[in-house]
Amino acid sequence: MFDFIVVGAGLAGVTFCNLLEKNRKSFCIISNNSQIASLVAGGVYNPVVLKRFTPVWKADEQMQLLTHFYAEIEQKINAKINIPIPVLRKFTSVEEQNNWFCASDKNTLAAYLNPNVISVDKNHLPAPFGFGQVWQTGRLDVKTYLNACLTRWKNEGVFHQKTFDYSELQITDTAIHYKSVPAKNIVFCEGYGIVKNPFFNYLPMKPCKGETLTIYVPDLQLKEIVKSDGVMLPMGNDFYKIGATYRWDDLSDTITDEARSELIEKLNKLITCRYEIVEQEAAIRPTVSDRRPLVGKHPNYNNVWIINGLGTRGVMNAPFTATALYNKVFNDTEIDNEMNISRYQHYNK
Repeated sequence: MFDFIVVGAGLAGVTFCNLLEKNRKSFCIISNNSQIASLVAGGVYNPVVLKRFTPVWKADEQMQLLTHFYAEIEQKINAKINIPIPVLRKFTSVEEQNNWFCASDKNTLAAYLNPNVISVDKNHLPAPFGFGQVWQTGRLDVKTYLNACLTRWKNEGVFHQKTFDYSELQITDTAIHYKSVPAKNIVFCEGYGIVKNPFFNYLPMKPCKGETLTIYVPDLQLKEIVKSDGVMLPMGNDFYKIGATYRWDDLSDTITDEARSELIEKLNKLITCRYEIVEQEAAIRPTVSDRRPLVGKHPNYNNVWIINGLGTRGVMNAPFTATALYNKVFNDTEIDNEMNISRYQHYNK
């Protein structure tokens, strides 16, 4: 009997499985890889909301856990996945500079914001008002992380690349049975796919489609992540990811000309050199109306759990939410009220 059946193989599911493995708990993971938001995202982590110059929710706790967790993963898979990269916020006015100075004086942000205006000596990146620099930022190589873990687990026979059939799930007070597989618990980490989950489809997901471009720009030689109207993320070898769009009315995973035009317009305002578009991607972000993750136990079953709603900050949220759920299941530590799904229990009618 497994300790857990884990449904979903994105950032949430794989991160939770790594915690189970670290603590010598048994699991099997089931996913058809239909929800690819984790793979399409750039994997940026940044503890500051750069639109308002405010700290991300639980920034200190998440950053402390993030560094330690992904360092352990690197040792386990013998690959570099946590890539520190500075984030530069382009200023558009003297007023934005002043707002930055005020924010950098606050105790909650002093560890993350360089109080000085930064200039970048790049002919193709005009910024007359300079940049603000965020510390403790970077990019997670999400594809390497997920693929390395899932490949090994597939070889070990605990990762099954199949579509989960809810009708085959049997739940009792003491066990879970999925087809011929028994387990003590099950956790759903399905991203946007949760809307089809009969156990948790009452939760108020507000899924959001995002599209990105990958471009080739040999003349830019940029080593920093640049945030302006959009984001430019260096991926290595003169490739950059540009993103992202936000659409709530179109929840298909197909790329669109409208998003392409929007991203090109943002890009042309940011750089002045020539570039080649090499790829366009689309995915659905599992976001929630109150912008907090969804973690916890089903209101009617003591062994049915969820981790979801990681949204646009999945790299930061994944270790934090996975740890919270693990501690609840095995140590009976309470889940933070702001992300506990009990806040939506009245929706389950």
